[in-house]
Amino acid sequence: MIRTLLVLLLLLGSRGLLAHESLPASLLLVEQQPGEFTASWRVPAVQGGAALAISPQFPADCQVLRSAPPRMTASSQVSDSRLRCSDGLRDALIRFDGMPASLINALVRVQYLDGHSLTRIASPAEPQVQLQREQPQAVDIGGYFGLGVEHILGGLDHLLFVFCLILLVRAPLALVKTITAFTVAHSITLAAATLGYVQVPGAPVEACIALSILFLACELRRPAGQDLASRRPWLVAFSFGLLHGLGFAGALSEVGLPQGDIPLALLLFNLGVEAGQLLFVTVVLAVLALLRRLQRRWPQWLQQLPLYAAGSLAGFWFLQRMSLLLGWQAV
Repeated sequence: MIRTLLVLLLLLGSRGLLAHESLPASLLLVEQQPGEFTASWRVPAVQGGAALAISPQFPADCQVLRSAPPRMTASSQVSDSRLRCSDGLRDALIRFDGMPASLINALVRVQYLDGHSLTRIASPAEPQVQLQREQPQAVDIGGYFGLGVEHILGGLDHLLFVFCLILLVRAPLALVKTITAFTVAHSITLAAATLGYVQVPGAPVEACIALSILFLACELRRPAGQDLASRRPWLVAFSFGLLHGLGFAGALSEVGLPQGDIPLALLLFNLGVEAGQLLFVTVVLAVLALLRRLQRRWPQWLQQLPLYAAGSLAGFWFLQRMSLLLGWQAV
């Protein structure tokens, strides 16, 4: 019916239809001796392998003693250096040039020589962090929650999977059960992966997430009652939710959380993911209900377009991610 407009809105907001995760940048500062810090700056790479144009700007009292050439990992560029700061980063402002245009956050961790640590998160709206040695709150509660919200709302493939679930399940109670099953499942694997109980390479997970959307799109094309997804939607949602949870875990594992931060950071991040997912589901249902009131008869080809659009996009993602996994350059 009215689904085409929603899918087109999703596609137009996809940041070029290429990115899966809105992974944060991260800056790890470890004090090795009084006033001297090792700095590890990780910034996500965009399609094609180039890193996002974001750079940290340290206080004027900080001097770079040495730096190593940047090195590329599977999804990011890492730069290591050593700093000497006369104030010891006890009361310092760190800015991030280029962050407002990048639309990603940056997590800043500082580990002092005496064992005290701070975690702060800069955002495009506020591209800086203020470090104060005596700050009582070591974990940025709002930052981790916002990181979860940004992660789900910036992950088009996760949203497209949830969107397909909404199209699949019409009954309100069944939809609640299905979304709950998806939530429980990805919460389980998110916790297991972040705590180190499960270790799965990220690239195959991303490719399989694309396949999960393609599977749902194909199931939606089959007559009702003749497909597994419509007969057991909660089972399909739970099974693929386990897979999507591994994808969510990539955001936290890429940041490299300190052991002391993991329980609270994991909880806050997951709550942010759920808040973003609930917001998305609410908006989609509200728009669908509003458009249904128009009582307009849509052409058959227009009714089928969302399924083909979702399947085609998922198929493109799968080929793209497999090409990166296998080292191809053709896609």
